[in-house]
Amino acid sequence: MHPALNILIKAARRASQIINRASLDLEHLQVATKRQSDFVTEVDKAAEVAIIEVLREAYPEYGILAEESGQTAGSTGTSEYQWIIDPLDGTTNFIHGLPQYAVSIALAHRGQITQSVVYDTVRNEMFTASKGAGAFLNERRIRVSKCLRLEDALIGTGFPYRIYDHIDAYLAIFKELARKTAGLRRPGAASLDLAYVACGRFDGFWEFGLSPWDIAGGALLISEAGGLISDLAGNESYLQTGNLVAGTPKIFAQLLQVIDNHRTAGLTA
Repeated sequence: MHPALNILIKAARRASQIINRASLDLEHLQVATKRQSDFVTEVDKAAEVAIIEVLREAYPEYGILAEESGQTAGSTGTSEYQWIIDPLDGTTNFIHGLPQYAVSIALAHRGQITQSVVYDTVRNEMFTASKGAGAFLNERRIRVSKCLRLEDALIGTGFPYRIYDHIDAYLAIFKELARKTAGLRRPGAASLDLAYVACGRFDGFWEFGLSPWDIAGGALLISEAGGLISDLAGNESYLQTGNLVAGTPKIFAQLLQVIDNHRTAGLTA
């Protein structure tokens, strides 16, 4: 196992202790609204602090991009490496007691994700990946499903909840896929959705308007598990645009085609 991946796992487990403890006393949870339908709790903040402490102790020179504290440079200010952190992906689920949320941490080198962890703290499922070395769930190798046809596919997605500029295009895509697939699901934590594609629970996934910390951990899992992931034009700029499509090789291509049928001029790749 790559040394940096060991540190990612350690950091994710440290955050999980805070999250799991807080989940037992949700009535006293302090919740603030960052913007419409976008919440933050003291648990998000405390988990992020704990993660950063672990990462900084091991690699003080690396930069950090974190959901709650923003972007910070490492001790040298010039590192080619950056941690990308979502301390609690699925905060809305968490504050409602819905057990579908995760810790997501990735390491990027010159903008390319090389190590990642998505940790489902409720189910104790640790998804890990190292570039070129495969993807794993609790140390067991995982692969995307063998699904070939869209009509047999279970597809994950995320409803727009902050920006509604492309709601009509999204609903048109949703309507077509509702007719052409075995089913659509919206669990509410993108990092876990991507992990589920990697281990074959979903055959594909699409969403618009995500942030880098929503995507980074799960993206490497999918590519290392034999799947494909891209922006809406089939390119690799999904971390920049926040718009992505993922799936088994066959389902990925069919999803892209459906989405392309409904893309508007304002909906960038």
